[in-house]
Formats: sequence, C-alpha cells, structure tokens
Amino acid sequence: MPARQIRESPPASSCSHGRRLSAADREDIAHLNRLGRTLSEIAEEIGLHKSTVSRELRRNSSGTQYRATTAQKMADDRARQGHAKQVKLAVCTRLRDEVERRLEHNESPEQIANRLPLDFPHDPEMRVSHETIYTSIYVQGRGALRRDLAGHLRTGRALRRPRAQARDRAARTGGGALRNVISISERPAEAEDRAVPGHWEGDLIMGAVNASAIGTLVERATGFLGLLHLPTDHTAITMQTAICEYMATLPDTLRQTLTWDRGSEMANHAQIAAATGLDIYFADPASPWQRGSNENTNGLLRQYFPKGTDLSFWGPGYLQQVALEMNNRPRKRLAWRTPAEALDQLLSNNDNPPGVALTG
Repeated sequence: MPARQIRESPPASSCSHGRRLSAADREDIAHLNRLGRTLSEIAEEIGLHKSTVSRELRRNSSGTQYRATTAQKMADDRARQGHAKQVKLAVCTRLRDEVERRLEHNESPEQIANRLPLDFPHDPEMRVSHETIYTSIYVQGRGALRRDLAGHLRTGRALRRPRAQARDRAARTGGGALRNVISISERPAEAEDRAVPGHWEGDLIMGAVNASAIGTLVERATGFLGLLHLPTDHTAITMQTAICEYMATLPDTLRQTLTWDRGSEMANHAQIAAATGLDIYFADPASPWQRGSNENTNGLLRQYFPKGTDLSFWGPGYLQQVALEMNNRPRKRLAWRTPAEALDQLLSNNDNPPGVALTG
C-alpha cells in the first residue's frame, strides 16, 4: 500500500474534540493490524499520527480484536451519546439556567458537574458532565451555553514559580532577615494532616511594581479564605493590625497556628502571636510549595485581582464579596462541599463555638 501524506485534521465536529476517522481509515488500520504491523508502521503507511492509531485501537476494539465495522459503530454510538448530552443543555432550560448561573459565579465546570447531584439529589434532569459544559461553550457553535461565559473560566492553573523568581521575591521582602522565627519543621502534626481546624497559611498578593498588596489567609483543613484590606501599604505595623483585627472575629478554636513566608511584612510576628494566641511558623526561604494551600488560592484570586494592577483600588466591601464567593465554591477535595460548609461542620463537631462568620 503506497504511503500517504500526513492528513490535515478537519475542524472538530460538534461531537468530537479532535480528528474524526473515516470508515476507510478504519479498514486500513484493521488490515495492517492483522498483518502484525507496529503502531508506528501503521501510522506512517496510512498517513496518521501514531497517537491517533493507538487511541483508535484502544477505544474501539472489541475484546482483543479490532474490526473496522465494529469500530465504526462504536465511534458512531459514542458521537451520538455526546451529541445527546449537549442537546440536553439546549432543551432543558432549568439545567442550562442553573449551569449559567454557577458559571457567572466563577464555579468551574467540574465543580458544577459534581455539585449538582448534591443540590438536586432527587432530580435526574439536573445532571451534566463537565466535559459537556466545556464543549457547549467552546465547540458547539450553535452553543447551548452563552459563549461569553468562557470569560468566567480559569485560563490556567496556578503554577509553581521558578526558584529564581522565588529567590527574587525573598530578596525584595527581606527574606531571611526576620528574627526569632520558628521553622515550619516544628509545626505540629495536626496542622500537617488537616484534621483539626484553626491552622492558617498567609501571604500577600502584590499589585503593580509591588506598590500595593492584599493579605490572604487560608485555613488548611477547609480552604476557608480571609482577605486583609491593606489600603496604604504592607509594612509590618499595617500587617500586624490587619491580622489581629481579622483573628479577633474568630473563636479561639480557629486560632491555632499561622504559617507565613519570611517577608519583612511579618517583622512584628511576636506581637501578632501575643495578641492573637497564634503560634506562628515560617516556611523555608524560597519554598512557596510549603504553603501549598495559600499558593493555590492566591493563583485563583488572580481571576479577581490581575497582576500588574493597583490593588489598593479595591475596598473592604469588594474583598468581602470575593471571599464570600470563594468560600461558597464547591471543592473537589471536600467531596464537593464548600469551604463554608466544611468549616461549619468542623465547628459543629466541636460544639459549634460562636463568633465566626461562615459566609465570608
């Protein structure tokens, strides 16, 4: 069989995210596979990529055998099922409206798909996969969901910064210059395993040229978020005041430990510890991953507070609104409960001490 040139992949259809093979393609794959050709040989001879051939044999084989007619039927059935799921969003207005409402509140498709069965346990109509939500926004064309909702999706994951950048930040903030710090290595085990509430991680998200900042506090067991308004600066005395004021709103059971990096904004850590009752620990220099809960949350917060902007523009009311929204997003690691619900449950298990505003 003469070799063919690599085929250009046609535009994705409404039922597929990628290359759709034809019946002729599958006949060729079946023939060469029966001859015992390798994946690379089949791909080269037909003019496809090796990964396409591998995926086709894996998905559309019946038992250990690959037959072209069976493979075509399996692919067609899968495509029809995918189309039916997308049509469901188009015809079921209750489901569509609910999905759009949650997207507008910046919930991810995965959060929405897994939270719907919890919120509508006896309503099978209110079910949709996260793949269908993505497809309905990006691929469908006639779109069951409004395309402008793509602006509410996260454009990427919060990535670990290169170590050189972490070292630069440590140098800018006086990393390593704090006195009498207690290392994160001495933090109690109960803070590590997230079994007990009241252990916090803190940091700053920085504005343009590091001239403005917002303080962030994340409770490790639940991901519950508190935002600190820093309207004028992020000096040690300003941070001391902001942290102490926030902690004063919490019951004693939620004031166990606080872990921060070694920035100069925490120069008054001894005073903060004395005023709040917190045991304060410090991550190793240039090691942001040791405060993973906080680093991940700070990445999500960039959806609201873009890099390179003046963060002093945002007042305490808006910060409270953002924290409220974040604390009421379902989380995968919490079995699709929200941080507010998880914290409320932990507090209830501990005789529900009063004084904490679970909604933000």
